[in-house]
Amino acid sequence: ADALAAVDGIGPVVAEAVYTWFHSPRNLEVIEKLRSAGVNFTGPDIDESAQTLDGMSIVVTGALERFTRDEVQALIKAHGGKSPGSISKRTTALLAGEGGGSKRTKAEELGVPIIDEDGFATLLETGVLPGQSP
Repeated sequence: ADALAAVDGIGPVVAEAVYTWFHSPRNLEVIEKLRSAGVNFTGPDIDESAQTLDGMSIVVTGALERFTRDEVQALIKAHGGKSPGSISKRTTALLAGEGGGSKRTKAEELGVPIIDEDGFATLLETGVLPGQSP
């Protein structure tokens, strides 16, 4: 539980709950049944050369058309970036779908670039924000 609590974004209450869950004999049986059924517990194979978002922090807001929020966050992480829940002066970009309200306003106030889904696709592919040079 202490090792989990040391992970950025995980507090002691969540760490203890996760630790307890994974040490329950009943839950371990469920995990083994899932593994036997072919569930992938290792996640996708990540091409280390595709770390185009290494060191970047992309916040997501609003309703997206081509991606779910979970898909976007998984893509960001798979490409080496972080996807925090709030805007700060260290945010690389805000991916804004329809709406976006207060996060969009804060991004504008802080001068954080705001990109749409096409801009996000470009950023994933190149590691460069639309309108900026490599």
